[in-house]
Amino acid sequence: MDPYAPPDYLLIDDLLTDEEKLVRGTVREFVDQRVLPIIAKCFREERFPAELLPEIAGLGLLGANLEGYGCAGLSNLAYGLVLAELERGDSGLRSFVSVQGSLAMYAIHSLGSEEQKERWLPPMARGEKIGCFGLTEPDFGSNPSGLQTRARRVADEYVLSGNKMWITNGSIADLAVVWARQDDEIVGFIVEKGSPGFSTTLQKGKWSLRASVTSELHFEDCRIKASAKMPKALGLKAALSCLNQARAGISWGAIGAASACYSEALQYSKSRIQFGKPIGAFQLVQAKLVDMLTEITKAQLVAHRLSVLKDQGKARPEMISLAKRNNVAMALEVARTARDILGANGVTDEYCVGRHMANLESVKTYEGTHDIHTLIIGNDITGHAAFA
Repeated sequence: MDPYAPPDYLLIDDLLTDEEKLVRGTVREFVDQRVLPIIAKCFREERFPAELLPEIAGLGLLGANLEGYGCAGLSNLAYGLVLAELERGDSGLRSFVSVQGSLAMYAIHSLGSEEQKERWLPPMARGEKIGCFGLTEPDFGSNPSGLQTRARRVADEYVLSGNKMWITNGSIADLAVVWARQDDEIVGFIVEKGSPGFSTTLQKGKWSLRASVTSELHFEDCRIKASAKMPKALGLKAALSCLNQARAGISWGAIGAASACYSEALQYSKSRIQFGKPIGAFQLVQAKLVDMLTEITKAQLVAHRLSVLKDQGKARPEMISLAKRNNVAMALEVARTARDILGANGVTDEYCVGRHMANLESVKTYEGTHDIHTLIIGNDITGHAAFA
């Protein structure tokens, strides 16, 4: 197969700086040389490629768009390009980087005390400490305001009780950013691994994101110091501010998965011979490829514009919802179409499309389902909340 060349039909690369292209090229080389040779085996074995973490950290990809504390300080646009390349490798790899940087590190960076930032962010940027983000619960996903995990103050400690579910990085994390209800307010804490009453359970048997660690977090009268509370992590709005960082990155990551599927289907269509000629010479296959290219191009423009607005401080949460909703749905449809073009070969892990198709089912669900983002945007444009 020819070297990877992502679709750029409207010359969007012309809008990028040399530095942004260099960052993307560095990560692209890493994915080509280190991720793609092993990721199918990791997916098959339901194993996260932890051996890659020193290189990921060495490239400055953890908390890459944060300023200070050992973070790279990239623009949101450059960070988006990074995430697209990582998800071209696998959604699980992008999920790890996204949860580490856009959820756990961002929460500490924006909501934590200076002492918490100094203690945790530098080793997290170096990959020496891994974080996770505990908001979703077994009975509360799309409605996080109903979370049941409780926090009560006892002398100079807090005692946490409850469970979190579908937590990326949970069982390998050194710390968890945990959201709990204290009296009538939702607040955030940093809970260290090994805290009395804190345990994790690895969630196995997934059809999707098999190269990612997914866990349950359990708090059974878990005792943590009062200083573990993040001073600015007050209210559901604070928790959702972290999700918006991750959602914006997902809109880029989805493009990476879609581009990988499109590129593989395009190459396949040129080499697969049926009825005496390549299947890419038939009208039906060409129509599918054109539709895939068109939707990827539209998604690229959406993600690029959103990142520019984020860098300018103009992006609203509803804009992020539009990008996440559109781009992930696009990527899943592209993956399904690519699977169709590959025929039976599309369901083997010799090719990437089946793995991306399975992963994107989870990406469509987490960080706000497709339907929830529909309602977020609907509320914004009509002024009527239709969540219940």
